Amino acid sequence: MAKRDFYDVLGVSRGASEAEIKKAYRTKAKELHPDRNADKPEAESQFKEVNEAYDALKDPSKKAAYDRYGHAAFEGGNGASAGHGRGGFHPGGGDFASAFSDVFDDLFGDFVGGGPRGRGGQPRAARGSDLRYNLRVTLEDAYAGVQKSINVPTSVRCGTCEGSGAEGGAVPEACPTCSGMGKVRAQQGFFTVERTCPTCGGIGQIIKNPCKSCGGAGRVEKERALSVNIPAGVETGTRIRLAGEGEAGLRGGPAGDLYIFIEVAEHTLFERDGENLFCRVPVSLTAAALGGDIEVPTIDGGRSRVKVPAGSQSGRQMRLRGKGMPRLRGGGSGDMFIEMAVETPVNLTSKQKDLLREFERLSEDNNPHGSSFFDSVKSFWDGMKG
Repeated sequence: MAKRDFYDVLGVSRGASEAEIKKAYRTKAKELHPDRNADKPEAESQFKEVNEAYDALKDPSKKAAYDRYGHAAFEGGNGASAGHGRGGFHPGGGDFASAFSDVFDDLFGDFVGGGPRGRGGQPRAARGSDLRYNLRVTLEDAYAGVQKSINVPTSVRCGTCEGSGAEGGAVPEACPTCSGMGKVRAQQGFFTVERTCPTCGGIGQIIKNPCKSCGGAGRVEKERALSVNIPAGVETGTRIRLAGEGEAGLRGGPAGDLYIFIEVAEHTLFERDGENLFCRVPVSLTAAALGGDIEVPTIDGGRSRVKVPAGSQSGRQMRLRGKGMPRLRGGGSGDMFIEMAVETPVNLTSKQKDLLREFERLSEDNNPHGSSFFDSVKSFWDGMKG
């Protein structure tokens, strides 16, 4: 079976940059890694093919030879002698180990096999976890912006050992099981699998005399009081990140981040849709028929006068520009929409009822929607009879 083109294997064009090739490789290797495809026997061969392609294209000199001679550049024949000398690169041979290690270094970064380590395999303290805090604010707070005080249960650095986890300032020692690497290797057929060291938990160090206050963790549980600035214009789902305010790291490691998730409470008067506000205002039958002015509230605590056109119907909307919510990113504000709800009078006196009956008798031609509707109904019934 003919070998596939390396560019096709990675899914990139021949003019792809080094960064594009590496990104494509990372994506393919994650997708096809045998540990993630135990139910797909073909994944291992595809995984090897991806590594072979990447090992050829990531190196500028090898890439140039491949672009010129194709697969012949690495077969030890005329292509190889022209480009690299005989045996300069043999896919599946010694150079494959380098490509295979890229899977761990590129895909899993600082946490190979779950154990924290820095570049070059050096152990480092584990970063603390990120925390989430749900904060409920009023619509008025979301409009104006506000500073809120919150109490967050979290882990903070132990003050007794200053985060080291060792009693009396003692220095942690390298773990004898993993020699300070934080991980151990095991050979499983073709693959070399790296796992978190069971002795040190991936830290790479052990403490013979742990701190009594924190039990050697370098951190203790505590509730922290924080002040959070809520910017104007936030809405439900807005996320605010407080860097370094999350859980303290193990044994002096850096702290995680705290994420504040905003929920804006429903309002009794206003309904929000993005940057716009809607307010349903009752209008008397007389005001709707004759027209007039009504006074409506605004979210900033003020009031505005709105002119009601004569003959207004329920559901009619009028816009107050710039009276909505401020935009979270960018200047200006949304609009406020007034929706009229024409009220039907209730608890009428006898005189009021007589007046309304007289009004109805005199206003047969003043109800455009009613006349149109009943004309349509009559046509419908006549059609059914025919």
